Amino acid sequence: MRMQDPFPFDEDDSANRLAEKAAAASRSTWVSVAVNLGLSAVQITVGVLAKSQGLVADGVHSLSDLVADFAVLLANHHSRKDADDDHPYGHQRFETGASLALGLLLLGVGAGMVWSAVGKLEQPHLIANVHLSALWVAMAALLAKETLFRYMLRVAKAVKSGMLVANAWHARSDAASSLVVGLGIVGNLLGYPILDPIAALIVGCMVGKMGWSFGWDALHDLMDRGADEEEVAAIRATILQTPGVLDVHDLKTRRMGDMLVADAHIVVAAEISVEQGHGIAVEARRRVMQSHNVLNLMTHIDPSERPDLDHLPAQS
Repeated sequence: MRMQDPFPFDEDDSANRLAEKAAAASRSTWVSVAVNLGLSAVQITVGVLAKSQGLVADGVHSLSDLVADFAVLLANHHSRKDADDDHPYGHQRFETGASLALGLLLLGVGAGMVWSAVGKLEQPHLIANVHLSALWVAMAALLAKETLFRYMLRVAKAVKSGMLVANAWHARSDAASSLVVGLGIVGNLLGYPILDPIAALIVGCMVGKMGWSFGWDALHDLMDRGADEEEVAAIRATILQTPGVLDVHDLKTRRMGDMLVADAHIVVAAEISVEQGHGIAVEARRRVMQSHNVLNLMTHIDPSERPDLDHLPAQS
């Protein structure tokens, strides 16, 4: 009896997961846009009036988040597009590109903060005394950013989105920078004005380090980095649990945004028909795509008596 091909179910299930992730990404990112827009306006305005370089630097950091948020929204829109002739595997790597852009943005913002702070430290006599209002704004910003981080990270983990995780930790870097800025303002108010630009310098280094980390990880994903050992082992176990599969070897993965594309050689009994072998491969593919973040599993069937045939050198 001919086995019914279950591929349409797989594609619909995968599409539903991608749609759910896209909706969550859009919702959480628009929340971030609203928070960062309000914070950047207040921080920069009060920072200038209260003569706090640290608070201005933190406000610029919040402003950079707006650019990052819109980069995420753009990537989220494009990554939802279906596969086409130019992108046969889909557009999920727009997410990886957005993560790379976020990393470069953070690296640039951090370098600018360091440059400005070093300039002030070279002329300490020009450092002004900070007004108390800067401290209240810094503390309010710390609370708002920490709350935003926890919300965004919860959404990112729920939909398993690396791009959203990166953006969430971007918000956490803001919370950490607000804490440092607050300490610098306290030092300034206690009679140590140099602590305000030192706080701005520390914030710049923190932002730059996080930008380097995000950019480096995204670059590796664009170079076809595979899944970690734990995830590969889980995919292998799912394949081996498929009825008719005797063994699996040459399992390879590569990242497509937050999804994976996998290839595997499946060993089946040598005496079964081609149609039966195909049915086993179809079922293995269905199980993997249903249980893991895998866009597609390409299978190669090997007979149990000689599973190494495809590794033999070509005969001249």
